Amino acid sequence: MTETRTARIPLDPPRTLLTRVVDLYSRRRYGARLQPAAAMGHHPRLLLTELRHEQALARWDRLDPTLKALAVMSSAVTIGCSWCVDFGYWVSTQDGVDPAKVRAVPSWRTDDALTGLERRVVEYAEAMSTTPPGVTDGMVEALRRELGEAALVELTMMVAVENSRSRFNAAMGLHSQGFRDRCDVPAGT
Repeated sequence: MTETRTARIPLDPPRTLLTRVVDLYSRRRYGARLQPAAAMGHHPRLLLTELRHEQALARWDRLDPTLKALAVMSSAVTIGCSWCVDFGYWVSTQDGVDPAKVRAVPSWRTDDALTGLERRVVEYAEAMSTTPPGVTDGMVEALRRELGEAALVELTMMVAVENSRSRFNAAMGLHSQGFRDRCDVPAGT
């Protein structure tokens, strides 16, 4: 796995108890040291806050996991964060999301792998991730009818969270670490 190509910050933060624990956990859970955690290791309070935030996000359960994965991937693709696309593909497929659906995100308008609802979710995430945002009242109303308010709010927040992740990683110059290459399925797109 490539540790870094052109990271804009050294990925060797001070070796504190926190960074050692995060490294150990990352290597055991993901088989690699995660570049975003290494970058955040330069600011331990920020890293700890982000770890707590990610743990809380993992407990949200109002939105179907496949829809959540597709929305997150759509945001990462729209922003152009290769690290997030790579890791998101790996995590999604490890969590049981159909790899064909994840691979369909960049070509969602024409790919048959996605249902109508999945297309609307991907479109919404893409619209949220552009500058300025391209979300319309019609998009929100259609998703509210199909998902309900709680799931719509969760969807919206997950896209906002992925915007934050993707923009941080892209700004720090973090690139794919090769997670997708370790998947048991062919990579596709």
